[in-house]
This record gives sequence, structure tokens and C-alpha cells, in this order.
Amino acid sequence: MKICVTAISGSLDAQVDPRFGRCPHFVIVDSETMEFEAVPNIAVGSMSGAGIQAAQTVASKGAKVVLTGNVGPNAFQVLSAAGIKVVTGASGIVEGVVEKYKRGELKETSSPTVRGHFGMRGGRGRGRRRS
Repeated sequence: MKICVTAISGSLDAQVDPRFGRCPHFVIVDSETMEFEAVPNIAVGSMSGAGIQAAQTVASKGAKVVLTGNVGPNAFQVLSAAGIKVVTGASGIVEGVVEKYKRGELKETSSPTVRGHFGMRGGRGRGRRRS
């Protein structure tokens, strides 16, 4: 089975990237042989729709499962429609999270999880007032 892991670089010893749509690489791992293919995420620099484009890339590679930290609602919908299971909360090294999944230690997510907006400020409109 092909498992896709979001990663900061294209290898089995790469750190898992917590972002789905904006991760630099997808590491597509054959769960039986541990052979892998590194796929650059062409959506990483998109102005909008990165999650949808990333999900389409993953689906085109034949992945059956995605292991990532977080996934947005649009990407989650595209992945689910393609029959791809989504597992969020993954962290560590690519090879390690694949092994955890194979042992049943990581479970499928039933809804998207977005923990903060990477690269965006979380201000509350409390800027300095000018008199």
C-alpha cells in the first residue's frame, strides 16, 4: 500500500512537515518494501488553493493514506472523495511515522484539523492607536 507522508525533504529520514498543502515534499512510501518516491509539492508557493492542488498530486500518485500534522477542510474533502484515508497529528521522522501507522498506533481522522495558520499573525486588533 502507498502511504504519503508530508516532509521537509524527500527522504525516509526527513522530519515530518506538519502542514499538508504547504509542505515542501511528499514522501510516498510502499508500506511493504519501504521503497519510496520523493515528490516535490508544486502547490507550496500557490497564492490560494494549495491544499486542493496538493491533494490532487497525492491522489495522482496512488496513495491510499496520508500521514501529516494538519490538513485543511478543502484538502480533506478532496482526499476523502478520492478514497484516501487521512491521519493527522503525525510528527517525527518519515520512516518512524510509517512504522507507527503500520503498528496501528496512528488512527484515521474523521474531520480536518487545522491548528493555527502558519505564516499568518494571530493578532486581535490591539495595535497602537494614534492620536
